[in-house]
Amino acid sequence: MNEAKRFLISGGGTGGHIFPAVSIANEIRRRYPDAEILFVGAENRMEMEKVPAAGYEIKGLPVCGFDRKNLLKNVRVLIKLYQSMRMAKSILRDFAPDIAIGVGGYASGPMLKEAQKRGIPTLIQEQNSYAGVTNKLLAKGAAAICVAYEGMERFFPAEKIVMTGNPVRRNLLLCTTDPADARRSFGLDPDRRTILVVGGSLGARTVNESIIAALPDIAAANDVQVIWQTGKYYDESTRKALEASAAKNVVRMPFIGNMDVAYRAADLVVSRAGASSISELQLLGKPSILVPSPNVAEDHQTKNALALADRGAAIMVRDAESVEKLGSTMLATVHDEALLAKLAANVEKMALRNADERIVDCVMKIITK
Repeated sequence: MNEAKRFLISGGGTGGHIFPAVSIANEIRRRYPDAEILFVGAENRMEMEKVPAAGYEIKGLPVCGFDRKNLLKNVRVLIKLYQSMRMAKSILRDFAPDIAIGVGGYASGPMLKEAQKRGIPTLIQEQNSYAGVTNKLLAKGAAAICVAYEGMERFFPAEKIVMTGNPVRRNLLLCTTDPADARRSFGLDPDRRTILVVGGSLGARTVNESIIAALPDIAAANDVQVIWQTGKYYDESTRKALEASAAKNVVRMPFIGNMDVAYRAADLVVSRAGASSISELQLLGKPSILVPSPNVAEDHQTKNALALADRGAAIMVRDAESVEKLGSTMLATVHDEALLAKLAANVEKMALRNADERIVDCVMKIITK
């Protein structure tokens, strides 16, 4: 690369979109220290905080999602979409990227659509096993579509699909902390079986309610302990519930900053079924119970979870049954060594490694053409 190239990366909304985006940017910067990288996200979403914290510039668009329950509210959504399209034109004119990369989230739609109109090559990174509407609309004009699951030709032109996997935070893969030391770092018994419960970067109401319902059984399980990430929106309610319980074997926090150590501490992980979380479980070979969120487009989390459950690589508990079943399922599973070993072996077989490198390889092929 003789002259500094310009890379625009668009998307966000949740950690599941932001962490892969930052991983791609980090790999670009590792190879090409002089490269110019600009992120574009949605105003008032978590990327506006997380991306600058990772060392990258970001611009925000006023774009937001459609309200499927109250159609009248979508007049405002359409106005914001129009404003975002105009801002996208201005950003593309001023930054003049060599390529625009979309990782999913509200901002990626208007940003990549405008890039395609201007003849700027685009690459889509589809993280889920079931493609979203925006990416399906953008696929025709994209130079390449990087995916993590087989069978994606039912959504995208087969000749544009590149199987790369989903990038994950590199520190998760490099962590060498001993599991016993990892448990000690959370103030836990180094020898007890440990369950890590995470509801995604923003938390998950049903998962938290399920753990609250299971607190009496968790308290009675003297050989088990739980690390419980609640999400910031559920911090107060879960704190009160834990204080009112007799469960002394639960460590609760709104957010876990050192997820690499938390994974090392865990014998079993309870999680939503976002694409980024599943990729982390695959690469780390972690047994898991997945509780897919029903509140996502095209119910893609259920499809993600089934892609693992059908291969004996995870256990799926449906959201509607979670309050009743999750507690007993996770306590039974963490005591079943043969099942844990089977889940770990099967999920690790599904891992696609070095996804960030594969995606950047694809990006550079497009640019050099």
